Amino acid sequence: MRRLFPVTYQTAEAGPGPAPGADGADREWSLAELASAYAYPERDAGGAGVWLRANMVSTLDGAAQHDGRSQPISSAADMRIFGTLRALADVVVVGAETVRREGYRPARARAEFAALREAAGQGPAPAIAVVSAGLELDFSLPLFTSPLVPTLILTGAAAAPDRIAAAEKAGARVVIAGDGAGVDPARAVRALAGLGHTRLLTEGGPRLLGQLTAAGVLDELCLTVSPMLTAGDAQRIAGGPPVAVPRRFQLVSLLEEEGFLFSRYRQV
Repeated sequence: MRRLFPVTYQTAEAGPGPAPGADGADREWSLAELASAYAYPERDAGGAGVWLRANMVSTLDGAAQHDGRSQPISSAADMRIFGTLRALADVVVVGAETVRREGYRPARARAEFAALREAAGQGPAPAIAVVSAGLELDFSLPLFTSPLVPTLILTGAAAAPDRIAAAEKAGARVVIAGDGAGVDPARAVRALAGLGHTRLLTEGGPRLLGQLTAAGVLDELCLTVSPMLTAGDAQRIAGGPPVAVPRRFQLVSLLEEEGFLFSRYRQV
C-alpha cells in the first residue's frame, strides 16, 4: 500500500523502489498505521461532537455489488481497512436489506485494537445498529442473540408492537428515531449520540446511504474503487431520490494497493 494523496516529501521522494517507513513506498501497512490514517476527528473540549462516516466499495463502472453482495468486488486490503474502520467506531449503522443480503453477524473483539479502544473509552467491539421500518428481521440470528454488545434497531414510532416485542425478546434494543413508519436520519444520529455513540460508521446499503446523503448528516465517505468492470444493473453506492443540490465533498486522503484506490472525502 502507498499513499498518493496528500503528497508529502515521503510520497514525493519514495519513487518506484522500496523505502521502508515511507508513506509513498508500496508495502503492507500495519493495523496501527491504518488506524492512525483513519482516525476520527478529535472531540471538542466538552467531549461532544458526532462524526458519521460511510465505508463503501464500487467498481469502475459504478456497481456497489456483484450478485447482490459486495465481497466479490473487494480485496484483502479493502477488508483490512473495513476491519480497521469497524475497530475505530462506536457503532456500525446498516440497513435491514444489507443485513439480510450480506448475512451480518455481530462485530467481534479484536486483540490488535483492544488497547486503542480502551484508551478511547470504548467497549470491546462496536454495536451494530440496524435501520428497519418494518422490523422484518430474523431475530434468531447471532446478530441479535449473541453479540458482545446488544444490537440496536432504529425504527419509527409506527413500527408494529409485536415486532418490537420480538426484537426485545431476542435481546436487541429498539430505538425510536422517526414519527411515522420510517427512520429520520438526523434523528437517528441524535439518538445514537444520546446513547454515547459519537463515532458512527455506516456500511450502507445504497438506500440507507442515499437517505443519509439527502439529509445532509454524512460527514465523511471512505470509498474503495475496485479495478473491476461488472456491467449489469447493480445499484450504485447510494440510491433513492436525487438531492436538490449535489453535496460537495473534498478529497482528504488517497491510498493505493494492487490497483485498488482507497479514498476519503469529507463534506465541505
